[in-house]
Amino acid sequence: MSTSPHHGGAINKKKAMSTDNIRERYINPYTDFGFKRLFGTEMNKDLLISFLNAMAIGPEKEIVDVQYLNSEHLGDGYGDRRAVFDVYCKTADDSRFIVEMQKAEQVYFKDRSLYYSTFAIREQAPKGKSWDYHLENVYTVGVLNFTFPDHEYPADSYRHEIKLKDVADNHVFYDKLTFVYLEMPKFLKTEDELVTMEDKWMFVLHNLARLLERPKALQDRVFDRLFEQAEIAKYTPEERREYAESIKNYWDYYSTMKTAEDKGRAEGRAEGRAEGIRETARKLKQMGMSVIDIAKATGLAADEIAVL
Repeated sequence: MSTSPHHGGAINKKKAMSTDNIRERYINPYTDFGFKRLFGTEMNKDLLISFLNAMAIGPEKEIVDVQYLNSEHLGDGYGDRRAVFDVYCKTADDSRFIVEMQKAEQVYFKDRSLYYSTFAIREQAPKGKSWDYHLENVYTVGVLNFTFPDHEYPADSYRHEIKLKDVADNHVFYDKLTFVYLEMPKFLKTEDELVTMEDKWMFVLHNLARLLERPKALQDRVFDRLFEQAEIAKYTPEERREYAESIKNYWDYYSTMKTAEDKGRAEGRAEGRAEGIRETARKLKQMGMSVIDIAKATGLAADEIAVL
C-alpha cells in the first residue's frame, strides 16, 4: 500500500504480531477482524451507513438504516461454489449492498466481483411461487488496497462507479446493478486537505493503523464511535488475541505474495539470461563455429546446440 510521508497525525511503523506485541493504537481496517469490527456488526452499523452515504453509494435518498443479511451463501446444487462476503446488508427500500475489503490484487478480481453480485440477485427470486422478475438494486462496493493493473484509470482517479451501458451511445442500459471500487493507494490527501465526508472516510481507512492520535479534522460525531471501536487497548483479552491472529494472517499473506513476486522476477531474469546464451550460440553456429567451440564459449551442451 503506498502512503504519503506528509499525512497528518503521528505514524507508527511497528507491526503487531502477538497479543504481547501490539504496538499500534488503532486496528488495521485492512484485516478481516478490523473491517468486520468497524462495519460488520449491528452495534456499529451507523459507521457503515455513514460510509455509504459519504461515498454517495446507493439510491439518491440518504440511507437511514441497514439490516445485516447472512454473508455466507451456499449454491443451490452439487458443485456450486460457496461465496463469502465481508459485509452483506439491505436498506429500507430493499437495496442490497455487498461491501468488501480487498487487501491485494487477484488475477480474476473483476470476475469474482461480478460472480458475488449474482448471489444478491438470485436470492431475490421468491421460493415456490410465480414471479414477474422484478429486482431491487444491488450494489457491490470494493475497498481496494491495490490499484488496477496496466494503469486502467488515471493516477488521480480513485473512485470508480460502473454500470451496464450501451456501447453505441453510452446511456445506462440497466441502472439496478452498480459496482463501486475505491483504489485506496491513490488517495494521498493530507489531514489539512480533508473537506468532505468522503475525504475523511478515505483518509481514516487509509491511515487508521498508523495514527497515534485522533486527527483534528476527524471530529464529526460518527468518528467518535469509530475511534472508540478501533482502539485496541479497550478490547478484551479474547478480542486482542483475535486481532493479533488477524494481523498475523495479514502480514503472512503479504510475505507470501512478496516471496512469489521476488521468485518470479528471479526466474524471469534467469530465463532472460538463458535465452541470451542460446541466441549467442545460435549466431555463432550461423557463423560456422564448431559445436565443440560453441559449447566451450557458452556452456551449453552439444545436444542443445544441435537443435538451435
